[in-house]
Amino acid sequence: MVTIDRLIKKVLSYNPKADVEVIKRAYVFSREAHCAQTRSEGTPYIYHPLSVAEILADMKLDTATIVAGLLHDTVEDTDTAPEDIKSMFGSETAFLVDALTKLSKVESKTKEDVQAENFRKMLLAMSKDVRVILIKFADRLHNMRTLKYLPENKQKRIAEETLDIYAPLANRLGIGWMRTEFEDLSFNALMSDTYHELQRKVAKRKEEQQLYIGDIIRIIEGKLMAAGIEAKIKGRVKHFYGIHQKLQKQKIPFEEVHDVIGLRIITDTVGHCYDILGIIHSMWPLVPGRFKDFISLPKSNMYQSLHTTVVGPGGERIEFQIRTEEMDKIAEEGIAAHWRYKEDESVDKRNVRHIAWLRELVKEISDAKEFLEAVKGEVVQETVYVFTPNGDIKELPVNSTPIDFAYSIHTAVGHKCVGAKVNGRIVPLRTNLNSGDVVEIMTSPSHGPSKDWLKFVVTQRAKSRIKQWVKTEERKRSIELGTKLIEDELRRHGVSLSHLKSEKMEKVLMSFSINSLEDLYIAIGFGKVSAHQVVNRLVSEVTGKERPEEISVAKPVRPQKERKNIIVIKGIDNVLYHVAKCCFPVPGDSIIGFITKGKGITIHRMECSNMDRLKEDSERLVEVQWSQDGEVASNAKLFVESIDKPGILANLSALISSANVNISFLKASSTHDKRALFELTLEIKNRSQLANIVSKISQVEGVLSVKR
Repeated sequence: MVTIDRLIKKVLSYNPKADVEVIKRAYVFSREAHCAQTRSEGTPYIYHPLSVAEILADMKLDTATIVAGLLHDTVEDTDTAPEDIKSMFGSETAFLVDALTKLSKVESKTKEDVQAENFRKMLLAMSKDVRVILIKFADRLHNMRTLKYLPENKQKRIAEETLDIYAPLANRLGIGWMRTEFEDLSFNALMSDTYHELQRKVAKRKEEQQLYIGDIIRIIEGKLMAAGIEAKIKGRVKHFYGIHQKLQKQKIPFEEVHDVIGLRIITDTVGHCYDILGIIHSMWPLVPGRFKDFISLPKSNMYQSLHTTVVGPGGERIEFQIRTEEMDKIAEEGIAAHWRYKEDESVDKRNVRHIAWLRELVKEISDAKEFLEAVKGEVVQETVYVFTPNGDIKELPVNSTPIDFAYSIHTAVGHKCVGAKVNGRIVPLRTNLNSGDVVEIMTSPSHGPSKDWLKFVVTQRAKSRIKQWVKTEERKRSIELGTKLIEDELRRHGVSLSHLKSEKMEKVLMSFSINSLEDLYIAIGFGKVSAHQVVNRLVSEVTGKERPEEISVAKPVRPQKERKNIIVIKGIDNVLYHVAKCCFPVPGDSIIGFITKGKGITIHRMECSNMDRLKEDSERLVEVQWSQDGEVASNAKLFVESIDKPGILANLSALISSANVNISFLKASSTHDKRALFELTLEIKNRSQLANIVSKISQVEGVLSVKR
């Protein structure tokens, strides 16, 4: 069991100049503060902060971090005040302890909200000082190592959170050994039987392959010695959760996994890494698609290594990782390697490069759940490497598109993106990028992102920027629409617009639990509140009457000719509207308007299949009518079913053309039972013209049915 003497000995082994006295004082302080507490396993509580501090010492961290590890629970779980920590151990340690304490003090409605807000606060603190997350990692790791003493439901919850958040984040920060232990401990807690069965199979294979691996090592050592290259070679067993993931992804039995055991070769220089690679490839054939060069193209978490798989003696596949000693240290310790006991370097100097991505997210996303999703998007393991025209490398998740690439450069580039070239050729914006692609983004200053982009972008950076822009635009349009609707409703009732800024209006806003006039416009524009309700309430306040007399509705104002509006919203002029694509109403149809979130008013036919659903939210329905200006064509959709025979499409096209009607869209398909299906979008002036077209199509030989 860990003791203070063992901890101090470990710290002095890598940092002989460490302030041992402050570590001892922190231990005594923590022991006294937690003296009345015990852990779930029945041991005195002090063994937990001691174990956390020892994990931090294993990571060779500075004295302030070790001290904060010993004190990390004192403010949260005892009567200790933050001021006590500051006066006794200094402001640096006090900041770390305070940051960790605040992570647990989250009040929220659901467990998901707690997790998201907790995580956001943790990374907010981490963006200022990485040591916060390193202490939190050590705390979580010791809790995972003693998880079996907790109730089963709590074990599952903590293990799921560790697998979902802590392991990927450890990977993103390059702490390989910790990510592996997080995953295997979580795997054991969540699927114990599967874990132990896999553990047994791996041990058996390792035993079977021990002689084989030994022979391979001796062969390579001989070759390297002959070439004058110094290197250390050691066997490496893939961790259990990694094997389990491979079995699930590839849907194969354990016996078909060929790289359970591999070899890691550690040498002195980058040049020798490539020399060793050449020697291995000259001895055994390379398995196609299994070579990766992470030295020339490092991962975003600083990981560098050469990976290759060859077919060795007897047809066995052997996986090699080749790297320098420095690369091996970074591969295992990641960002923690930059926090080794170098007391003379500033916090900012060591933080900036490796968590710039996190600082950007913290700055731009305030919603906790959105932030959690954004960080998860930053910790993906499968990536592609693409280039800018200038040769700069961008690391993106697999299936990223030019839009994702554009936002990875700058938000403004993403917003203004209108097209892209990949390897010199113009491609659709939804094209998936591959490693090695050179991507050039074409922009336009007058362009803005499309909501449809959310259907295919994969990076959380792109998703959050697009959502933010769409939300801002919808808010702006809703303010315009809400303002128009309420002002015209006031005019209908003969009420002065000046009442909008009166004390009476403030009372109306309070009655609807709305804070400001702008929020009212947004609520009306989004269809959450009816302009009619608000004005009725305001008229009641102004006149003092409980039920104000209805004032006759003004005649619809004719739209201006240049706008060519063919629909009038009763009592309102120049309001944003669009025709519903579910029913395509044309002049002459009975119609109704529905206030759609951020889009103005959507016009539906009264017999639209969606009317039952729309009527459930009747406050958002508005009366509309066709303008007298019937010269403007509207789109109407027809579905035609016919016998599949030569010339049927030509006959339909000729008939529609003879009626002086334009076909703006046509889609044709055939079925296995020799029927032809046509979807036509026609530019129609009015309902009678459409009825005439339907009648004529119905009479065409071979046509079985025509419907809207």
